[in-house]
Amino acid sequence: MAYDFKRNIVYYKRYYLDFFNVLPASVQLKFNYTLGIIATMEHVPGKFFKHIEDGIYEVRVEVGTNIFRVFCFFDEGKLVILINGFQKKTQKTPKNEIATAKKIKNEYFDEKSNKQ
Repeated sequence: MAYDFKRNIVYYKRYYLDFFNVLPASVQLKFNYTLGIIATMEHVPGKFFKHIEDGIYEVRVEVGTNIFRVFCFFDEGKLVILINGFQKKTQKTPKNEIATAKKIKNEYFDEKSNKQ
């Protein structure tokens, strides 16, 4: 079965993987499913992917009553960079998690510009 990828998804450093590796298997499966949707669908439903602020997006996963989020951003149009994740326990996304995501995004682009 061939897939028509609309976006490439990569991890920056170990931020996403460190989060992902401690999740229960059922949540890992749901993240993999959701990332597959993001990679292959032209228009991703807001249920799975939502803009937060300043170019930071969140990948949204629910398993039972548990809610998980992973922040990401775009580079070069169709490259999705996954960064920090957390389990959501309140209605609003915690400001400190957004601040961490912005810091990591800036770190990524600073490193990228220093390599050129």
